[in-house]
Parts: sequence; C-alpha cells; structure tokens
Amino acid sequence: MNWEENVRKVTPYVPGEQPDDINVIKLNTNECPYPPAPGIKEKAESFEYGRLRLYPDTEAGKLADALCEYYSIGPEQLFIGVGSDDVLAMAFLTFFNSGKPVFFPDITYSFYDVWAELYRIPYECKSLDEKFHIKKEDYKKENGGIIIPNPNAPTGLAEPLKALEDIIASNPGSVVIIDEAYVDFGGESCLPLIDKYDNLLVVQTFSKSRALAGLRIGFAMGNPRLIGYLKDAKFSFNSYTMNMLSVELGAEAVRNADYFKDTVNKIIATRERIKGELLELGFTFPDSKANFIFASHEKIPAKIIFQELRKRGIYVRYWEKPRIDNALRITIGTDEQMDVLIKNLKEIIEKE
Repeated sequence: MNWEENVRKVTPYVPGEQPDDINVIKLNTNECPYPPAPGIKEKAESFEYGRLRLYPDTEAGKLADALCEYYSIGPEQLFIGVGSDDVLAMAFLTFFNSGKPVFFPDITYSFYDVWAELYRIPYECKSLDEKFHIKKEDYKKENGGIIIPNPNAPTGLAEPLKALEDIIASNPGSVVIIDEAYVDFGGESCLPLIDKYDNLLVVQTFSKSRALAGLRIGFAMGNPRLIGYLKDAKFSFNSYTMNMLSVELGAEAVRNADYFKDTVNKIIATRERIKGELLELGFTFPDSKANFIFASHEKIPAKIIFQELRKRGIYVRYWEKPRIDNALRITIGTDEQMDVLIKNLKEIIEKE
C-alpha cells in the first residue's frame, strides 16, 4: 500500500498576493491602511521580553476582560482565537457534525468550502440573487448548519438584521454563524441577538477595523453553551493558542476606542468618495458596507484592468470564477493611495 492513499488531501485557500516590494500600493487583502492605535506601540515597547519563557494565559484574560467590557457580554459568552479564521475553523469542527449539508452563499469567503472539505463536512452553496443578496428562503430547508458573512465578501453587501434573524429563528436545530469580519464599516451586528437565540454564533476580527492583521486575533460571541463547546474543542486541540504579545496588544487596541472609531470613519469617508469617482469612470458596483468595493467596468474586462494595475505597482484582487470574473475587489486605502489608483484607472481606460 502507498502511504499517500491515507493522506487527507484538500485544495487550500489561496490568500491575496503579498508582494515583497514595500513601495507598491497594496489594495488586495482588505488590510487597514492606517497604523494601530498609538497606545499599542507604547505597550509593545514596554513589554517585558523575559516573560516569553513562560506559557501564555490559556484564557487570554486581559484581552477577554477588555472585550467583555466593550461589548457588554460575560466571559462565558466569549471565545478568542488566532484570527477569525481559527475561530471559524474551530466552529466548523465543533458544530457541523450531523452529516447534513452546511449552507453558505455561492459567492462568499472562499475559505468556507476549504474547511468543509478538510473536515469532510457536506455542504451546499446557495446562489445569491441577481443583485448579490441572499435569498433567505434557501436557508429554511433541512441543514447541518449555516454560515453567512455580513457584510459579504467579496461583494461588500450587508443584509438587514431582520432577514438574518428570520434565518436564525427558522433553524433552531442548527448552529447559525454570522461572520462579521467587516461589520464595523457599515453593517448591523447580530450581537444583540445572542441572548435571544442559543443557536447563534457571531464572529469578528481585529484584522480589518482594528488594524492588527499581523497579530492574528479573532473572537466569537454567543450562548454560554455554544462557547463552552468551542472551548472544549479548542483545549483538546491546543491549550496555548494566544501568544502573550497578542493578548497584551489586543487588549490595548480595545481600550483605544476613540482611535478605532476615528479610523473606521476615515475609511468609510474615503469609500464613499471613491464610489462617486468610480461611477464617473464607468464602473458599477454593489453598495459596499465593507472596507472594499467590488467594481466592474462597463467596457474593459476586469482581468485586463487587474493586469494593467499590477504592472503599475497597484495590487487589487481578481478571481476567475463564475459570476465574478468581471469584477475587481478594491480595498480602501488612504486618500493618497486611492487618488493614485483613480489616476491610473483613468490612464488605463483612456488607453483602452
């Protein structure tokens, strides 16, 4: 027998390109264009490096305390992981075990089907409508779980809270995960519903609005029983997942609430300005409530624009996939970066 016959094979998630050249304009991975809060730098510089010889706090206590205070939840309602990807992967492993298919949109975060394949979870992709919104009736059929990003990626569209609550209420026998990676940029959080529905798990991240993608901090909020099961799975997998520095700096990020809000507001203001400029250039796009815009040009194929921008040192995201192969996901950068983008788009359009 060949040992490879028993290998668990899966096609991995492909993240956005990370160019080595620091001089490029990087608008392809939805990172925050602004630095973390000043207090985080001070906390990092005062960190006692000698503590690194010790294991970190398994409960990430300082970070948990800050999050519980900020979101007005109890510690028994909070789960912390190494980025929201870690949290979501653990949720797939913990909750999606009925043998019935898990439901998620056909145009969505492309890690969902990877986790399903990795854990041998059956799944069904539910088609978004012609305007890229979910059809809530599709999620009222027998299933083994549901995950919906809100706002969605790569479209940037946010679903109303009422529609999501209808789906949650219609599936009392399944865990419903709402992935809120981009909620701070204009979506409406499902957090107020966690006390009402014991099958709801709300997942958020520090990677986007809190400008800490490099620290890998994500968290989930939900009913204490859900959180308890997640922690049981986590501590059976790895008890020391959060490193000391991430805990310390993450807690400081939560305490810097004013800086966080100012950063989010700057990104929103830039996004709305750029929407108008893209429209003038002949682009169309869904009304994004995230920190990116999913844009298509009326005449020039997305792949050509993507390639031309890359030649000019401007990176955006492009997928050769059905229904979205003529759109570019453009992360909102600083005003200066976006001005350079618009200038180059004008030149590309005029040349074509």
